[in-house]
Amino acid sequence: MDKEEMAKRTTQFGLRVVKLYLTLEQEKNGAANVIGKQLLRCSTSVGANYRAALHAKSRADFLNKIKICEEEVDESEYWLELLVQAGLVSAGKVRNLRAEAHELACIIAATAKSTRTAL
Repeated sequence: MDKEEMAKRTTQFGLRVVKLYLTLEQEKNGAANVIGKQLLRCSTSVGANYRAALHAKSRADFLNKIKICEEEVDESEYWLELLVQAGLVSAGKVRNLRAEAHELACIIAATAKSTRTAL
């Protein structure tokens, strides 16, 4: 996967979470709103930080920014899991989103590992 495809994929991930958040917000559930906002922040941050990594000034700067992506996508996985475990959304409703978060986490972790090896 090239950089442009990954940038699109991280953006699409954020957009899908925005749509999920809008459905959570309609439920007027305090816990869903709090968890939803946390999820919204970290999931949209994945794409923003990935784009920042593409404009890094050095390999070390790239590694730093890609590690932020790794943290944010991991946090996204956590909040998605918590939504399901709290019974705020069905597992089926977020199955594909959770799978995408996991795939992105694996790709980003591999990128960080290969970058660290190259330093």
